[in-house]
Amino acid sequence: VQLQAYGGGLVQAGGSLRLSCAASGRTFRIYSMGWFRQAPGKEREFVGAIRLNGGSTYYADSVKGRFTISINDAKNTVYLQMNSLKPEDTANYYCAADTTINWGTPGATGEYEYWGQGTLVTVSS
Repeated sequence: VQLQAYGGGLVQAGGSLRLSCAASGRTFRIYSMGWFRQAPGKEREFVGAIRLNGGSTYYADSVKGRFTISINDAKNTVYLQMNSLKPEDTANYYCAADTTINWGTPGATGEYEYWGQGTLVTVSS
């Protein structure tokens, strides 16, 4: 499985941005996808996740109500729609794929076997 994240950029506080994560390879093995972010000098933190079969979602409290994860099955792509962005949302954003059938701990980095490269989101105040 290969993951390609893109769509980052510079946006003003209060603005919106949509990130995409395109999966290729043995995508049939993927059961769920997650988004994480890492700001300079900080640990990687969970943003949100989606179960591909059924579409169940799970979000970090810090982004709940502002960020939305969705899927385009035909394009093997997962999106992260980010609204009402804040300067503290500035980070490198990573997508990840989980190929285990049980959705154990969607907020843990260890849940995911495959990772894309980061795409930088910068929110100016």
